[in-house]
Amino acid sequence: MTLSAFLAAYLLHLIAAASPGPAVLMTARTAVTEGMRTSFFLACGIGFGAVFWALAALFGLAMLFRLVPALFWGFKIVGALFLLWIAFNMWRHAPEPLASSSDTPPRGALAALWLGLATQFSNPKAAVFFGAIFVGTVPPGTTWPWLTALLVAVFLNEVLFNLLIARLFSLEGTRRAYARLKTTIDRCFGGILALLSLKIAAT
Repeated sequence: MTLSAFLAAYLLHLIAAASPGPAVLMTARTAVTEGMRTSFFLACGIGFGAVFWALAALFGLAMLFRLVPALFWGFKIVGALFLLWIAFNMWRHAPEPLASSSDTPPRGALAALWLGLATQFSNPKAAVFFGAIFVGTVPPGTTWPWLTALLVAVFLNEVLFNLLIARLFSLEGTRRAYARLKTTIDRCFGGILALLSLKIAAT
């Protein structure tokens, strides 16, 4: 693998990581409701989820989905249902006031890490991106040092971008604005997440 091929794969994934989707929505809402510490572990979970999909693509997951289309169809439905469940809870609890940290402490590190992983695992678009697009930028015979560097880059892209989103949404001014408009914002987030889940199931 040449440096130019590495940079092409890196930039392609960076664009994908920065595109709006379930992970970005989850990061924004977690940051504004639970702060940066929880968001950090959430972002790490999202990053590990991306590395999982990258490894799966490199080891032939896309070929498995092509050989057994029903497997991919089932995976899409399960992922869409998980995102719909999150969207439903956002909508249902939207009128509730923003709890203070003394009332409801933020979730723990492992819970936040798992939420990040589950959000990434439930998004078939990640599997499609890595299996059909990303893997095409990796030349056959690429050595493990290059592959390791690429996986590290994938992890850092996901974590750093989501931490940037988290930082923007964890600022006190953002939290105050969110507290004033919580019902509207949560229902918008829930509605967008529901639409994304339906789009995932339909494509």
